[in-house]
Amino acid sequence: MAEDNSYESIICVKPEVHVYRIPPRASNRGYRAADWKLDEPSWSGRLKITAKGKVAFIKLEDKNNGELFAQAPVDHYPGVIVESVTDSSRYFVVRIEDGNDQGRHAFIGLGFADRGDSFDFNVALQDHFKWVKQEGELAKQEASQSTAPPLDLGFKEGQTIKINIGIGNIKKKDAGGAKSRPMGGGLLPPPPGPKAGGLQPPPESQQTAPATQINTAAASILDFGSPDFGSPDFGSPGPGSPGPAVQPTPDMWGDFTSAGASSSKDTVQSGWVQF
Repeated sequence: MAEDNSYESIICVKPEVHVYRIPPRASNRGYRAADWKLDEPSWSGRLKITAKGKVAFIKLEDKNNGELFAQAPVDHYPGVIVESVTDSSRYFVVRIEDGNDQGRHAFIGLGFADRGDSFDFNVALQDHFKWVKQEGELAKQEASQSTAPPLDLGFKEGQTIKINIGIGNIKKKDAGGAKSRPMGGGLLPPPPGPKAGGLQPPPESQQTAPATQINTAAASILDFGSPDFGSPDFGSPGPGSPGPAVQPTPDMWGDFTSAGASSSKDTVQSGWVQF
């Protein structure tokens, strides 16, 4: 027999369990814990459940030094190796084997002081064999996939494939989008001309005259004196009723008095301002 080199893991540990001698089964109705001497256990110690490969091992050890008292290899659960009694959930019947002689075995009563410990014992065994079942199903699937011929997805000789990508719809979308695009180069269209009822340009008579015409009109109304020292007379009431011009005194203007007077006379006679 080949040696199993699988890693052994611990899946459950309970610090206190009791072992009882049980009488032979009288009928097929099952075992009853009430038939045992529950107040006189044959042995008390620690329980440990380990898993190695697909097999779980129930080990009964001394709580002080860890010496092995008995063990029961479990290859399936529930089954004849671990059975529940009919009158309690804290007691089980376990078939133990002699490690030196594989042919020798015996049935013992196993009891827990706490109901939660018996629940954990039961769940640990169920979870292990549930995992074993899942592993077996995965192994079968892998074996079936490896024996099946590989799937050929390549093109056969002369085989073609047709793909419809909807070019007509794309052209319609592009045409509709081109209408809403701005003019090339980022240039905007010129602004529209004046509409009817809008602002109209003023007539030529009201347009601003050139600078030379404005200066000539002002000179005909205002009496400018000498180009260097003369100044217009802004004290008169207005252009329609001009008042007498203020004549400079001889001691204020000196020799320039006659020149200013003659200039004013020339202006009145000819209508032009001499600068």
